[in-house]
Amino acid sequence: MISTACKFSFGAVSKSWFIYFFLFGVVLNASAQQKPVDGVVFDKDSKERIARVNIINTRTKESLYNNLQAEFHLNVKTGDRLIFSKVNYANDTVTVKTLGSILVYLKATSIMLNQVDIHDTLKTPQERLAATKRDYTKIYGSIGDRDILSFSPGGGAGISIDALWNIFSRSGRNAEHLKTVIERDYHENVIDYRFNKTLVANVTGLKEPKLAEFMQRYRPGYYMVVTASDYDFIASIKANYHRYMRNPTRRYTLPPLPHIAADSAK
Repeated sequence: MISTACKFSFGAVSKSWFIYFFLFGVVLNASAQQKPVDGVVFDKDSKERIARVNIINTRTKESLYNNLQAEFHLNVKTGDRLIFSKVNYANDTVTVKTLGSILVYLKATSIMLNQVDIHDTLKTPQERLAATKRDYTKIYGSIGDRDILSFSPGGGAGISIDALWNIFSRSGRNAEHLKTVIERDYHENVIDYRFNKTLVANVTGLKEPKLAEFMQRYRPGYYMVVTASDYDFIASIKANYHRYMRNPTRRYTLPPLPHIAADSAK
């Protein structure tokens, strides 16, 4: 009786230990196969790094974004399928074949803005403001030294001196009216400086005369120009471009006024 019980107890314990070691081996094996790997995401054409790319492991359902250096770190094992996605790029699925570093190249699906360095003689709004203030002081003498005009920080004005002289004399030296005109002209200069043909042509690919028509139709406001980031500003141009292409022949402007000849008798 005792011998039988001991045999039964020993057999049960041996079986339990066998199951324990078996499960431990399975977990250890799985753990050994899954390792953290790193990688980098590039633009397929320009070979530049792309940040904020979403990465999903279809096996574990883990989802993350790569960092601003376009690098990512992810736990994977051989055979895992990783899906890479980003706005304006075609999705790409990569199957992990080795546990080394992963290099991914995404293909752009829309017009991307490349860096454009422009060197010309156009004055910035700030430079135009400085010139206007110098001319204003030169024409109006001590009046120009009075603190009657306030300008936006770093502002600029491009209105001609003749226009300033005419407005100033007709309004009886109305400084407030002059201030309004200069500030309005400054706002337009700021918009023109950022929303320029070089930028819009690079983003949309439009040529004249459609380029000028598009820029007139979707001219942004001053507040957006001074507050939007480069990414948001370009995204807005792209969104308006898609709207424009859905109905490019629609007219948003009034037809030109008829030409009326001056009465020679008067």
